[in-house]
Amino acid sequence: MIILFEVCCGGYQDALNAAIGGASRIELNSALYLGGLTPSVASLILTKENTNLKVICMVRPRPAGFCYNDNEFEQMLLEAKELLRNGADGIAFGCLNNDYTINTKQVEIMCDLVNKYKAEAVFHRAFDCVSNPIQALEVLIKLGIKRILTSGQKPTAIEGIELIKQLQEIYGQRIEILAGSGINYKNAEKILQYTKINQLHATCKNYKEDITTTGAGVSYGYLEKQFFNSYEEVDPQIVKELVKIVEQKE
Repeated sequence: MIILFEVCCGGYQDALNAAIGGASRIELNSALYLGGLTPSVASLILTKENTNLKVICMVRPRPAGFCYNDNEFEQMLLEAKELLRNGADGIAFGCLNNDYTINTKQVEIMCDLVNKYKAEAVFHRAFDCVSNPIQALEVLIKLGIKRILTSGQKPTAIEGIELIKQLQEIYGQRIEILAGSGINYKNAEKILQYTKINQLHATCKNYKEDITTTGAGVSYGYLEKQFFNSYEEVDPQIVKELVKIVEQKE
């Protein structure tokens, strides 16, 4: 069984680091500290020009939840179209209603756009907010979603391992199940072995310092105190560690 490892990237530098570490696919975002927003087209173009990575682009117009009004969804469609026109291999998105069900109209429209470009439609961790995951997955399969990213409706995939296993057993032949959140070299093998999934998603992040984060009387830091002048970046060595585990399981 071929096992695929996807790295969650916040921009072009992260993508380069993921490629150095041996990843085969990335989810390209911006603003990972907000949960991931739509990346710039420039970061996609540079990634496609200078790596062999398969690139799934996040389309998310704002932080917080996933219930989008018509204006926000119009923006999402335009962002998706521009990314697809510039080589995105897929689009990761999620659209919900206020009652925690799938917004079937918006998902169908986005899937139609993605399919037009012969790309992959991926439903991201908005799935972890749905009230009925079994029912939601049935809906997503019918709408044409190729893959879902999930932590099993828990803060981390290791905590949600039972639901991930259940989804794989019931639906693994009809839709791809990608486990993500909190995956590292300590738990990756257990998750793969127990759930029988063949895809993992991880941030592989470390911290880099930029002393100009803090000036005379002002600060632009967003991390905890010990990393106050730092930002997160994909660490190629962490990627290599997880790639090694994945390769040993194949």
